[in-house]
Amino acid sequence: MGRPRAFDEDEAVRAAVGLFGGRAYDGVSVDDLVAHLGVHRNSLYKTFGSKRGLYLAALRRHLADDVRRLCDALAAASDTATALRLVTSADLGLLLLAAVERAPADEEVAAEVEAALLAIDQAIADALAIPAELAAALTATALGILLRGNPGGVGTALTQRLDPLH
Repeated sequence: MGRPRAFDEDEAVRAAVGLFGGRAYDGVSVDDLVAHLGVHRNSLYKTFGSKRGLYLAALRRHLADDVRRLCDALAAASDTATALRLVTSADLGLLLLAAVERAPADEEVAAEVEAALLAIDQAIADALAIPAELAAALTATALGILLRGNPGGVGTALTQRLDPLH
């Protein structure tokens, strides 16, 4: 009979969100996971099957927690500037890294990323009563600002110009 699990799977997945969100899939080794999560290698493989299995669990947790929280906040956005500020201040590191690093090579990750982006688009479209295409453009702009780190306060400057859209 095997030993009982000596780690909290939920805590391990939450910690993996931070690790993968900060260094991306290819920047995290199994040794990094073992050390950072405090999980034995055998336990990691037994529970998640592989590094990819843990990555998918972490990505799904990030989308269920962080992206859903963003979409809920966006539902209350009363103007374009607020929506832009919400997206550019959200913790979406793992989503962004998944979109650029894993989605092009992994269909399952691509589907998760696409669903998350569509949810953000829809939340913006519904809140601002704008066409889906315009909401998608706002999402793309906001994620670009987030990805670039808001150089020169471009997000603030843009929000001042976007207010007439609403």
